[in-house]
Amino acid sequence: MASDPVPPKTPEPAPKAPGLLRSSGVVGSMTMLSRVLGLVRDMVIARYFGAGAGADAFFVAFKIPNFLRRLFAEGAFAQAFVPVLSSYRHTQSLSDVRQLVNAVAGTLGLVLLGVTLIAVIGAPVLTSVFAPGFTDDPEKFALASDMLRITFPYLLLISLTAFAGAILNSYDRFAVPAFTPVLLNLVMIGAAVFLSPLMQTPIMALAWGVFIAGAIQLFFQLPFLMRLGLMPRPRVDYRHEGVNRVLKLMAPALFGVSVSQINLLLDTVLASFLQTGSVSWLYYSDRLSELPLGVFGVAIGTVILPNLSRKHAAERPEHFAKTIDWAIRAVLLIGVPAAVALVLLAEPLIATLFHYGEVTGRDVVMSAQSLRAYSVGLMAFMLIKVLAPGFFARQDTRTPVKIGVIAMVANMVFNLALVFPLAHAGLALATSLSAWLNAALLWRGLKRQGAWKVQPQWVRFLVQLGLANGALAVVIVLLNVPGEAWFEMTGLQRAAKMAILVGAGVAVYFAVLAIAGVRVRHFRLK
Repeated sequence: MASDPVPPKTPEPAPKAPGLLRSSGVVGSMTMLSRVLGLVRDMVIARYFGAGAGADAFFVAFKIPNFLRRLFAEGAFAQAFVPVLSSYRHTQSLSDVRQLVNAVAGTLGLVLLGVTLIAVIGAPVLTSVFAPGFTDDPEKFALASDMLRITFPYLLLISLTAFAGAILNSYDRFAVPAFTPVLLNLVMIGAAVFLSPLMQTPIMALAWGVFIAGAIQLFFQLPFLMRLGLMPRPRVDYRHEGVNRVLKLMAPALFGVSVSQINLLLDTVLASFLQTGSVSWLYYSDRLSELPLGVFGVAIGTVILPNLSRKHAAERPEHFAKTIDWAIRAVLLIGVPAAVALVLLAEPLIATLFHYGEVTGRDVVMSAQSLRAYSVGLMAFMLIKVLAPGFFARQDTRTPVKIGVIAMVANMVFNLALVFPLAHAGLALATSLSAWLNAALLWRGLKRQGAWKVQPQWVRFLVQLGLANGALAVVIVLLNVPGEAWFEMTGLQRAAKMAILVGAGVAVYFAVLAIAGVRVRHFRLK
């Protein structure tokens, strides 16, 4: 008697996904809240700790796990895990999806725990690698090493948080992962204001704030995983087919999607050899340039990755190409005016946000120099965020890694060529130039592979964009005042003047776009 046939696995039914514009708006608004609080956090740090040796030591101790978080958790892991999870959702049952989540959680957690233990034990070695210039100042070196022992476990906690966020993003639950970084900023503000006065070494409060924030961010997301029925039950299983696919995609992705972070870290290494304050100047300017990058570039990249992964799994290449084209237009719409504004308002912005307490006028001027240099590459940074998913959604990690290595080598060459004549600003400019090379090569690769095809109305869109940005620049130049005047204003006066400049610029920019024929409906896409 023949046995009954085994019924085929039933893929998990996919609910109707929200539109990309709406999803990007949700992520962007949450990220805007996080970035604004991040600026408040940096203002508080600047007021309490300035740009001296203690601040330099903390920024290195925070940058190391934060860099690895971006490189590993939000970079390579997210870009590898989301396409695999989307494929499982499209072709496998819910039980298979749960097994994948459990296996990845156990395997990822074990690896991260091992890395964390090694790093805590070898903190002085890590400090000497990432900030070799500190070895000439034993007190600063020891302080950075001590803080690194406290901050490094943040990598374990935030990587698991990113894992939970990747699951939520794959199910189009974008708001929770986008809101989670708000908690880091709130905790660090609290640590600076309330905890630092209680500590023998006040700057150590920030290190403890990072550790505490990592734990709070992870536990915040767990209830939302429970609602999806995907609360992980960690199980170490290196043989799981999905885990193997994720690991194979992660290895080259470490370079492909996160090369800009590697470049920023190289800036820190070289800046540690420059005069005291250089690390802090780069940090403050990088934070400002990351505001539009995080709010718009990262938001759009976050939203399109699961969308592109689903379209690739469903074999819909035309829709795939349209999504890439939509993302490029969207980041141009926001990225170009943001870059123009940052170049024209570098000193006023730095003065408005950070010229308090221990931050001097010279710190403002020096930070503004590197901010202008970072602004040159802002559009490239944003394009990388939306072009790289075009490869990873198709589980192609080899092409981005080749491009990433080329860009990283170019950055090293640019660093050496520019650091001597331009000091810390040369490091920022080198990062921008290598980012443009990275973005150009990614764009060419997508075009050659047919993953992106020119859609109608591009020439018209570029003309509209040029007119609006020209009007924006004219308004800023006419309404701005000389740099010295910003130093003479009170904090409230600077804030009011900046609000007028930003408000007028935004109003004129979007008014000219509307007059030129740009409409919201042109950016609606499923």
